Amino acid sequence: LADEGARDETSPTNPLTAYARSKLGTERAVAELAAPDFRVTCLRFPTACGMSDRLRLDLVLNDFVASAVATKRIQILSDGTPWRPLIDVRDMARAIEWGIVRKQDQGGNYIAINAGRDECNIQVRGLAEAVAAVIPGVEISINENAQPDKRSYQVDFGRYRELAPDHQPQVDLTESITLLERGLEAIGFDEPDFRNSGFMRLRVLSDHRESGRLDDQLRWIPSKD
Repeated sequence: LADEGARDETSPTNPLTAYARSKLGTERAVAELAAPDFRVTCLRFPTACGMSDRLRLDLVLNDFVASAVATKRIQILSDGTPWRPLIDVRDMARAIEWGIVRKQDQGGNYIAINAGRDECNIQVRGLAEAVAAVIPGVEISINENAQPDKRSYQVDFGRYRELAPDHQPQVDLTESITLLERGLEAIGFDEPDFRNSGFMRLRVLSDHRESGRLDDQLRWIPSKD
């Protein structure tokens, strides 16, 4: 939890969702594959954000920018106090490159590492305010009566800063917001109801399941054609 300070790689884990538990399970499984001739790097990314060719809007900052562009409103469902660390997709690519090229003395045969930077630990309210500072005329509403959000956390990225000095994040929050706004305008984005669109991963998965392209375990079903 955020009120207990930023967590590093040695801090106890407490996954609250099946998604988070799957991440830890994967780390433990691939750790067994590590060997001198097969280095394993598990990048513990913050919440992704930023413009991309295959855009997702079910991410907190992307959601806020899309709402601002389409409706000039940002609705925060929590009380705005939860902390979220963020990383732009371009900085994720830099970290992935580091994981590919890193040397033995940068973590050994196996490493699980928080990939990001300390400055990108930001409260949800602050994210909305940052969007409104870039996109004029945006109204922010906050649910002051919301129940506390347990998914509030800050992350210590000190080890990544030490081991990957040439692959540090370079995209700040304002740049991510600006490029998202420009990207959405470039594709003519104007979908107030985007949370029910193909920009949402869960919606896409549900459509694939309903059409028979995915089974109940989310495995792809080969076409009979």
